[in-house]
Amino acid sequence: MRPVIVVHGGAGDILDELVKGHLTGVRVAADLGYRILTQGGSAEDAVEAAIRSMEDDETFDAGRGSFLNQDGDVELDASFMEGAQLQAGAVAGVRDIANPISLARLVMDSPLVFLVGEGASRFAESHGMSRCTPARLLVPRELAYWELKRKARLGDTVGAVALDCTGHLAAGTSTGGRPMKVPGRVGDVPCIGAGLYADDTLGATSSTGAGEEIMRVVMAKYAVDRLEGGRHPQQAADDTIRYLQTKVNGSGGLILLDRQGRFGVSMNTRRMSRAWRSDALSGEAIEP
Repeated sequence: MRPVIVVHGGAGDILDELVKGHLTGVRVAADLGYRILTQGGSAEDAVEAAIRSMEDDETFDAGRGSFLNQDGDVELDASFMEGAQLQAGAVAGVRDIANPISLARLVMDSPLVFLVGEGASRFAESHGMSRCTPARLLVPRELAYWELKRKARLGDTVGAVALDCTGHLAAGTSTGGRPMKVPGRVGDVPCIGAGLYADDTLGATSSTGAGEEIMRVVMAKYAVDRLEGGRHPQQAADDTIRYLQTKVNGSGGLILLDRQGRFGVSMNTRRMSRAWRSDALSGEAIEP
């Protein structure tokens, strides 16, 4: 099986001043994940590495540099899923873990599925993962830059889907949520079936956009189900975004990869940064 990885850096009104950073960030993430796949690494390893790269990149609303809530705090959400046994892991409201995608994978590899807040952080610590000070997740920057990012509608959720050499699929999604969100608010990202889904018999997807609406239509599961009967991922992705818009007037986007290595990208927002790598295709884009 020829490996494939597709990553995204979020859908929304990404401003012109942020386009270069977005394209660089998704390019670096895709290259990192694809390198792992070509060396025989697993889909899980590729997805985790790609998303960690974007969590560490201050351009994106995930990990370091995430938006603050109304209390001025960072609250991070992430999820991970593999397509063989449908194992999944998710965390929400995490304040002191620099790479929540790695914590979500750790949860996936345990008997648990979903942990929140302090309990998630204690779980991380008990399994050898270091906690950081919340200040490490805050990025000193000029107020003008904060205002620039806050003008962008929707958050810069990041995600990745991968198919490895064994034909195994995995997906991951990570976010800091909306700017100035209500403390404790949780969107679609850590909700299995909304923020992501993976099934080796069909495909894998990662969502981005208006979380409340995405949850209401269970968008990720809806997208993967559209692959039944061999439908091309591009058609399935377009059908899914059309459903999101017509059913609940939602805004967003998704990346969708099937078990054959074909992929699709769809959005109804102004922009969505994404990159893809395979032996046949390589590129990045931000416009529809």
